[in-house]
Amino acid sequence: MEVDTESGPASLDIEPAPPADAADHAPPDVALPPPVRPAKAKRPLWARILGRLVDPWLKLDIEPNEPAQFQQFDDGRPVCYVLEDYGLSNALILERACREAGLPSPLQPIPGDPLGRKRSYVALSRRHANALLSLGLVPGPEHKTHSGSLARLLEAHRSNPALDVQLVPVSIFVGQAPNRSSGWFSVLFSENWAIVGRFRRLLAILLNGRDTLVQFAPPVSLRGIVAEDLPPERTVRKLSRVLRTHFRRLREVVVGPDLSTRRMLVDKVLAAEPVREAIADQAKRDKTTPDAAWQKAHAYAYEIAADYSHTVVRSASFLLTGVWNRIYRGVLVQHLDELKAAAPGHEIVYVPSHRSHMDYLLLSYLLYTHGVVPPHIFAGINLNLPVVGTLLRKGGAFFARRSFRGNALYAAVFREYMAQLIAGGYSIEYFIEGGRSRTGRLLPPKGGSLAMTVRAYLRQPSRPVLFQPVYIGYEKLMEGRSYLDELTGKPKEKESIWQLLGGIPKVLRTNYGQVVVNFGERIRLDDILAEQAPDWNGKAVEEDEKPGWLADTVDTLAQRIQVNVNRAADVNPINLLALALLSTPKHAMGEADLLAQIALSQTLLREVPYAPHVTVTPHTPAQIVAHGEEIGTLVRTAHPLGDVLSVDDENAVLLSYFRNNVLHLFAAPAWIAVCFLNNRRMSRAQLQRLGRTLYPFLQAELFLPWDEDGFAERIDRTIDIFVREGLLQPVSDDDGGILARNTGQTDEVFRLRAIGHAMQQAFERYYIAISVLVKNGPGTLGAGELESLCQLAAQRLSLLYAPAAPEFFDKGLFRGFIQKLRELKLVWADENSKLVFDDRLKAWAKDARVVLGRELRHTIERVSPDSVRTTGEMPALAETATPPADPPPAG
Repeated sequence: MEVDTESGPASLDIEPAPPADAADHAPPDVALPPPVRPAKAKRPLWARILGRLVDPWLKLDIEPNEPAQFQQFDDGRPVCYVLEDYGLSNALILERACREAGLPSPLQPIPGDPLGRKRSYVALSRRHANALLSLGLVPGPEHKTHSGSLARLLEAHRSNPALDVQLVPVSIFVGQAPNRSSGWFSVLFSENWAIVGRFRRLLAILLNGRDTLVQFAPPVSLRGIVAEDLPPERTVRKLSRVLRTHFRRLREVVVGPDLSTRRMLVDKVLAAEPVREAIADQAKRDKTTPDAAWQKAHAYAYEIAADYSHTVVRSASFLLTGVWNRIYRGVLVQHLDELKAAAPGHEIVYVPSHRSHMDYLLLSYLLYTHGVVPPHIFAGINLNLPVVGTLLRKGGAFFARRSFRGNALYAAVFREYMAQLIAGGYSIEYFIEGGRSRTGRLLPPKGGSLAMTVRAYLRQPSRPVLFQPVYIGYEKLMEGRSYLDELTGKPKEKESIWQLLGGIPKVLRTNYGQVVVNFGERIRLDDILAEQAPDWNGKAVEEDEKPGWLADTVDTLAQRIQVNVNRAADVNPINLLALALLSTPKHAMGEADLLAQIALSQTLLREVPYAPHVTVTPHTPAQIVAHGEEIGTLVRTAHPLGDVLSVDDENAVLLSYFRNNVLHLFAAPAWIAVCFLNNRRMSRAQLQRLGRTLYPFLQAELFLPWDEDGFAERIDRTIDIFVREGLLQPVSDDDGGILARNTGQTDEVFRLRAIGHAMQQAFERYYIAISVLVKNGPGTLGAGELESLCQLAAQRLSLLYAPAAPEFFDKGLFRGFIQKLRELKLVWADENSKLVFDDRLKAWAKDARVVLGRELRHTIERVSPDSVRTTGEMPALAETATPPADPPPAG
């Protein structure tokens, strides 16, 4: 009889309540009458009087929140509620929750009154409330413990085969989410792990009672428990243990782990064997005493450790509610219920996308206000500013230096701190991208934090680890201007307290639109280990062991997290406006054209859905345009022939960030459209072939979820939509099915070009890398040199011709493309670490001629730098270079 961690925070893995047919549980020779619902009786006088006094101070949030889900609680059989602890306030809250949910009253006896107290609820522990004995709200001397009440109830089932009581665990949390009307004093009286006295409970209800959460767990059949035929004492102990585990796990989800003090956690870290060994090694290296090395480790631990304060978190929740209401038009959270159902019993690791410093605050705030404990946040040491760092630390942030290299003692202390958090059941949050994205795309993952998490679990594999990808989508970024400066070469500004304080007035005066936080599909570490390490037997792996499968496990996990973040994307109005307007040379469209382009994007998203967790704005194209004007993104220019909507050059560059947020959702449509930018006709077969060849690079850059066959299938489905919308016309079914676009500058051609424009620069970047590599010849450039030359070529192309989006010359994207070339063995390093290639790159050059126009190809070849030659003459491809073993075919 264990807790079921799969079926939700309020589910027990005890035999669920069966249909109301007591005959199923009775001996065959016993005839049982059908269950009869007792007539509803009036509440006791004391309950009516006290209820009137308390009701104005209470507002209940009852879960489950669907009326149909309560039918399982009230099928005609008797109900006995189980509370975590006794108390007058809990009795009144439970009674009111049952009335509001239409459930039997807990203040009426179970038929036959097997509890002997004219009530139908029990509790696992009780406060000191002897004055309430006369009301019957706490058990008398014969029921000083929960065991007495449960034992009597179970014994009644043994004595009466007709009795079948449903046991319904109920959790009550007073003061979960303060709102704008809450007073400052109320944040001091909130739910925690302590059983508080009557006076503090009274203050909590007066101050926070209007934020009371009541959660009903699915009912459990006591008849099924008795049917296990265990000895009576063992049955009581087992049932009590399961109920306590249920309440503890649910409280961990809502309130958080039972927090030890910062000092106690630091002491555990310093006492751990790996840290003690690191201290001894440090003393030898420094030629100092062990005590001096211990003091250094102690200082590191305090520099790292969070100092979580429930009061500070409550206060921050109160403050941030006002801030969000002022600067955002709304903060939406979606798919969180799925996490709440899966979380109990798991170590939760939140892995969100990282686009703004607001990510930290938004995610913690939303979790807290939705009844989930905020995580401990892995933060960079650069945020440990005066005052701000202290507040972040009180909110659960723990700080890490940018690099552990060369400091074995610091690395040992930090790894052990992470291990203690995971072993203690603390939820954790970190950003595997390493830093905020400056382009709007997900960055290549860094595996350091993931590796520490995996190692910590392997060292003590007791609590399963669940990774929760989170997509955070903005309509306007506070850091947008600084991101643009950094991409154009300006150094990153160092954070300071004065910079932060100086920016607050501007932030509070700006409308940043709406924010959406989507919780994606969760990833179980055990599932990844089953794939990558099938021989692992589930036993602990010592700290000094280094299994051969560990690196692949971390890499696979990192990639899957990024894929699942993208599979939880939200498409907001600004994303759709950016996709449309940035496709035109002057970033302007007539209103009718803009509405049609937005409608086409919505059709593609709706009819070829990307993933179940992707959400799309429900607004119509006209509402989207109005919203863009409202938050200052669009400028409307009136004209007799139709209004023109546009963005200025600076805003256009900033809009590329929001286009890139959702670019992966349009990979297949954009690929098809790009193929028809410089070709009027093309067969389905050729579209499929070229798409399969290019897909590994698109997949690596955009973290796409399909294999090549899946991408090809999306191409087919998208072609059908293009044909239906008139963007393409089938010409012939021969030779793989010839497709053609219209001639001239028709509306359909305009819309097709607009869809393809977003991806065209990606293909141009690919061709730049190939051009620079071929121009310099095999064995000439190292990977780092090639990245730098590609960046220079892209920057020059943008300066000489049409301005490009900032990511066009992002060195990181060139690095990813070159790495993929090496993975596919299209290029490889020689003994001097220079890149070598062979004739297979000719196939790539040939395919590029299909996708890119002749003029653009010529321009790229002209601006591609030559590190060793002064002429523009292109060398012949190496005929004798030998690739690594088993090179894959090209295209």
